[in-house]
Amino acid sequence: MPRIASRMKIFKGQEEEYKRRHDELWPDLEELLHQTGISDYSIFLDEATGDLFAVLQAEDPAKLSDLPNHPVMKKWWAYMKDIMETNPDNSPVSTPLKDVFYMQ
Repeated sequence: MPRIASRMKIFKGQEEEYKRRHDELWPDLEELLHQTGISDYSIFLDEATGDLFAVLQAEDPAKLSDLPNHPVMKKWWAYMKDIMETNPDNSPVSTPLKDVFYMQ
């Protein structure tokens, strides 16, 4: 299954709030992610820089392009915009990362 990684950034001092919000992930958002074929989703924090590193597996990466149009995703992004760098549409500023090594 394809793995996808990206980098995002949270605002300084928002580390605990970011974790709290994800610990309380909305059930309808979790269901949407599963329905889209996302699994094994992890987000790591570099505490020194505020950089977030997200890694997920996607059954069909093309399906990910539908997420920005879903009302639940838009609502989540609006909920998160006060604690992280975002684009004008409230989506997180996200930089795709190139896969250079993987060991199973």
